[in-house]
Amino acid sequence: MILTVTLNSALDVTYRVPRLLPHASHRITAVSERPGGKGINVARVLAALGHEVTATGFTGGPAGSLVRELLAASPGVVDALVPCAGTTRRTVAVVDDASGDTTQFNEPGPLITAEEWSSFLVRYGQLLAGARAVALCGSLPPGVPVGAYAVLVRAAHAAGVPVLLDTSGEALRRGVAARPEMIKPNGAELAELTGSRDPLPATRDARRRGAHAVVTSLGPAGLLAATAQGTWQAAPPRTVAGNPTGAGDSAVAGLLSALVEGVDWPERLTRAVALSAATVAAPAAGEFDPRTYEEVRGSVKVTQPQ
Repeated sequence: MILTVTLNSALDVTYRVPRLLPHASHRITAVSERPGGKGINVARVLAALGHEVTATGFTGGPAGSLVRELLAASPGVVDALVPCAGTTRRTVAVVDDASGDTTQFNEPGPLITAEEWSSFLVRYGQLLAGARAVALCGSLPPGVPVGAYAVLVRAAHAAGVPVLLDTSGEALRRGVAARPEMIKPNGAELAELTGSRDPLPATRDARRRGAHAVVTSLGPAGLLAATAQGTWQAAPPRTVAGNPTGAGDSAVAGLLSALVEGVDWPERLTRAVALSAATVAAPAAGEFDPRTYEEVRGSVKVTQPQ
């Protein structure tokens, strides 16, 4: 199975409004609730691709109970979330139907105690025994050590399990030093890590900092990858309109599924770009539109920049 870790899981709430205006009251035309957090989104996409997947992390309080209830209705995802005393955060996405833009509000998450963190580490070690790969995704909730991902990367390596790390800031900086098999920053996260806003040298620089491969999200322009086998850029044939929330998580699912299946880098990037675009066309994070996926997958352009 593939293991996904979402230390800061969430109840994702999406509101749709005809037009989002500052200082105004809004009538919501549609609302949806989904189990969320980056790793849970990744798990749902992996399951839709036909992989056995287990999701772990922290969950607690009324919002956490709803996350588990909704996750139980997600086909193919095994719930291995670890209870905490605090309340799982909510993330609220407001979709402006007039422009197609999305405004996001993210709560910080529950305070995790030292005892809860120790309990999670025990559970994580148990789950690694049956894992073929692990995705470590998202922000750290309050109370979790800033070097947590480095600890989790090393534990996975000790168990012989490859790791994809998708986080930001100091958690990413420390995690990279533990030499994960892959990291997937976006442009802003990459610039913060390397100090450079030029994607090509910055991606290569991030790899020198410890990651075996670095796959940078270029937004609508696709993905850029620096690996031991070479450097590739994969671009979709067109810009897909819709809600971009979760597009990066679907790219992670594409990369991780391809890693487990042993396919080459051009196909890994093609799959990830197509899934990312297909998620923009879907109504919520953790889902993708199959028709868009097949259409984009057949037309992704993969090049090798110098």
